[in-house]
Amino acid sequence: MKRYLFSLIFIALLMAGCNKAKEVLVPSAGPNSLLKETYPLPDTSRKMMDGIYTVKAGSDLFGDQVVIKWSRKKMSVFCSDGHYFVLDVGQLDSVIMIQGYWRYCYNDNTGAVSAYIAREEGGRDIMKADQQTGSIIIRGGYGSSGNEINNSLLFVYQRPIAPAVLSKHFSMLAHRSGGRTSDHLPVSENSIEMINFTEGLGSTGIEIDVQLTSDGIPVLYHDGDINIRLTQKGPISGPINDFTYIQLYYLVRLIHGEHIPRLKDALMFVVDSTLLTDVYLDMKEKVPSVSAVVPIQKEILQRAKDKGRDLHIYIGLPSQDAIDDFMNQPDYLNIPSLCELSTDDVAKVNSMVWAPRWTLGTQDDQVALIHSQGRIAWTWTLDNVNWIQEFINNGHFDGILTNYPFIVGYYHYTREN
Repeated sequence: MKRYLFSLIFIALLMAGCNKAKEVLVPSAGPNSLLKETYPLPDTSRKMMDGIYTVKAGSDLFGDQVVIKWSRKKMSVFCSDGHYFVLDVGQLDSVIMIQGYWRYCYNDNTGAVSAYIAREEGGRDIMKADQQTGSIIIRGGYGSSGNEINNSLLFVYQRPIAPAVLSKHFSMLAHRSGGRTSDHLPVSENSIEMINFTEGLGSTGIEIDVQLTSDGIPVLYHDGDINIRLTQKGPISGPINDFTYIQLYYLVRLIHGEHIPRLKDALMFVVDSTLLTDVYLDMKEKVPSVSAVVPIQKEILQRAKDKGRDLHIYIGLPSQDAIDDFMNQPDYLNIPSLCELSTDDVAKVNSMVWAPRWTLGTQDDQVALIHSQGRIAWTWTLDNVNWIQEFINNGHFDGILTNYPFIVGYYHYTREN
């Protein structure tokens, strides 16, 4: 048996080299990085940089205004039309050095970014973390392809993000833990690597797809079968629930080479290594699976509580069959859940979250009803810029599930209240 397994692993490694995902190369300064001699910014200094900035150079591509918002370890820039930046930052003698890349979500356009904040143009104030006495000016350049820097970039601090917006718990949930394989991100959907990457896109929460292996282990995977859309070419194919977890671990690699993760491992990573606040478990399995997930949900929520984390994990109920399965669980009324069906169904199973499709509109009356019951409302999966703007400016949902959390971030953080 061991010899057979090792033979399959060898075949898998050979075949993986024949199936390369279409990649959008992430521009990098490599060994010439300005940051290698710098020091990290303390959290208090990072917060000083958050705000709304006027674009004085680069507006032809990035628009007249951008939002800068720090995540756990990256500085992100959100634009109004789907452009975004993922940036690393360091400081040396109160000069803030910035390097990274920009990307446009609707195609493969990308380029390098290199910039700085001089001491007298905000660097000193940022490092002192005092109340700002002047403006912050970010000077530098960006490239239109590869690692070249051939265009001027100039951002000028305009105002802080409104305190009322920062105090509001509005969830920006990333679809499939950060984005789809078709979005050509540098890591695979539904992977731990994507969960580690997603906060740089502006995500405050994630949606992940849950299925069961043949030996009853919940794993993250979207499609019903092993296929070359999501995985590298290998020795096995067919329904994912035909295989044990060990078979999937050794014989399958996601499109960028990652393992298919167990749900438990993914959620432990969320608790231990991110600042994400919301996890939506999209239950893909058609056979009863909630009983395998509830103990994991309970264990991870206790782990989060022990660590002082304000984390919410909701089991998704997308169908009547899922509700029937859920209601067979002991004490189901006290299991955190999310219902995609009617508001009556939400009340019946005591879901904390109601999550209708965005195509049904802002549904203000129904959202008001949900709020009156002490529950929250999210909508899914919303990717169009104009509709995102409409739902944020004129709707009352408490969160949006999207493949483009940076667009949601722009329209959320530019609100006045």
